[in-house]
Amino acid sequence: MEDSDKICLCFGVTQRQIEKFIRLEKPVRHSQLSECYGAGTGCGWCRPFLEKIFDAKTEVDLTSSGSSSPSVIEMDREQYARARSQYRKEKRDSI
Repeated sequence: MEDSDKICLCFGVTQRQIEKFIRLEKPVRHSQLSECYGAGTGCGWCRPFLEKIFDAKTEVDLTSSGSSSPSVIEMDREQYARARSQYRKEKRDSI
């Protein structure tokens, strides 16, 4: 996925917004990413991906380079959206 792709599809939060939030706000827990436009507080699909981004970005010395690192999500946006759709369908069916 690319920086401009939405990670939290419920609230339209992009990977770039999440990475910027991590860089500027320096959260210490995954759960604090919810303060980034509500990321992860909707259907819950993106939480594991938010954790991966958090882990990857907090392991890197963010002051050493201003460039963005490669995405930790190894799907394109269409695959990601289809997988989320399936997740939501399964979640609905289990209720």
